[in-house]
Amino acid sequence: MMGEYDVIVVGSGSVGTPIAMSLSEMGARTLVIDRSASAGQGENKHAIGGIRATHSYPAKILTCLRSIEVFSNWEERMGDDIEWRMGGYTFPVYRKLEEEALREILPIQKEWGLGIDMYGPDRIREIVPGINPEGLMGGTYSPGDGSASPLLSINAFRRRAEENGAEFHFKEKATGIDIEDGAVRGIRTDRGGYMAEIVVDAAGPYSRELCSSVGVDVPVTPDSHEGAITEPVKRFFDPMVVDLRPAPGSKNYYFYQNSRGQIVFCITPDPPILGTDHRETSAFLPQVSKRMVGLLPRLRNIRVRRVWRGLYPMSPDGNPLVGRNRDVKGLIHATGMSGQGFMLGPGVGEVVARLALDRIVKDDGIVLEGFSPYRDFGGEETLK
Repeated sequence: MMGEYDVIVVGSGSVGTPIAMSLSEMGARTLVIDRSASAGQGENKHAIGGIRATHSYPAKILTCLRSIEVFSNWEERMGDDIEWRMGGYTFPVYRKLEEEALREILPIQKEWGLGIDMYGPDRIREIVPGINPEGLMGGTYSPGDGSASPLLSINAFRRRAEENGAEFHFKEKATGIDIEDGAVRGIRTDRGGYMAEIVVDAAGPYSRELCSSVGVDVPVTPDSHEGAITEPVKRFFDPMVVDLRPAPGSKNYYFYQNSRGQIVFCITPDPPILGTDHRETSAFLPQVSKRMVGLLPRLRNIRVRRVWRGLYPMSPDGNPLVGRNRDVKGLIHATGMSGQGFMLGPGVGEVVARLALDRIVKDDGIVLEGFSPYRDFGGEETLK
């Protein structure tokens, strides 16, 4: 063994890095191991940057409200420009089905502190100038949501963690968890091993592979989603626009204009593209472009600069898996973010750090119950 730590975090992505930041701020000797060359080079760099507390599940709402506090105050507190922009989120409605679904969850969202409401078509046209008015019934709008740069953010979090003593080992693959008498004793890697009584699984799409080394089956299945970014243009709308209507080949799609004026967009394929293949398809761009231009015709002549494909570590119900493993003492799961790791990361990071160090506070119980790896996976969150 090459060193001893209080906590070892496997994965330096959207979740593992803020966990390390929170652990180091609380004084824990923390090691982060990642197979990539630097922080955020796994799936974090494929995130499009949206950050919303507009969910239908209390645990997610609480977690993302805390994340928004971290993102929105970061430059003032720490001095790093992470391109935070509070542009809000809007879900335009063109069918009764989506209107009823959004109205049904409004009371839950308001109860848990979201500044959100349902508006008529005139207000939605003000929020998204140029949106297709034909059949527009209205929609929801939550102005407190926003966006930030995934790579700028993750590296700011890494620097903060290192300033507080956390170590990051890159280009090193965790090959297994060491246990003795049913309790964690450390991590094996392709370079050797490290000792700790607590290991945090923040391995995302590779969680199942990692935890299988101790006979634990984590219900995380990776699937692929494609995204793209355009040339920068003068700002003409503020919020992330989410169109929930399904179409052949996709469930929904969403897009926004980032702080640099570029349009960033993504689609949810249907059926899912399972596996860890990162190669882009030829179907994505014409498919999503047609839908986007139909919704917001002003997008028509903007040129696309780059496309990519990233992995969503999906749980059975689209909600995270966060909590202690019941069979292996000292193993904590922080995985299965189902494509929302970037927005959940800072909030999850604080909860996991407190859990690891036995410093749980009141609201953590709500989050840990909602995200329990042992919950009933009977349904899916409305806005997953």
